[in-house]
This record gives sequence, structure tokens and C-alpha cells, in this order.
Amino acid sequence: MPYARNSDLPAPVRSHLPAPAQRIYREAFNHAWAEYSDREPGRVEEIAHRVAWAAVKRRYRKVGRDWVPG
Repeated sequence: MPYARNSDLPAPVRSHLPAPAQRIYREAFNHAWAEYSDREPGRVEEIAHRVAWAAVKRRYRKVGRDWVPG
């Protein structure tokens, strides 16, 4: 299910990522959901989460417990 707002994201995503990274996650997730929903209906949620994390990791890196731009 696509996410309309950052507040709709899963709790682990909201609690670990800063707001700009949450936006990246949400937009990437929603795009992947639209892209794969017809081709991989049984795996669309898994794929969308993987795509979203990959998008975040392109712009952010984890330092200790925090995600920082980089």
C-alpha cells in the first residue's frame, strides 16, 4: 500500500530516519509499488521496501545509530 504522508510510514522507518530521508523512502516506495504491482503482485511490498531502503542509502549513511547525509 502506498504511503500518503511520512506519518503513514512503518514505525521503524519513522523512528530511525530523519524527515528528509523519510520523504525519499516514501517516494521511492510509492514509485516501486506502482512499478511492480502488476508484475510482482505477490512480492510487491517486499520489493518496494527494498527499493526504498536502497534509495535512502544512496543519499544517507548510518553513523552509529543515526542516519546522516552523505
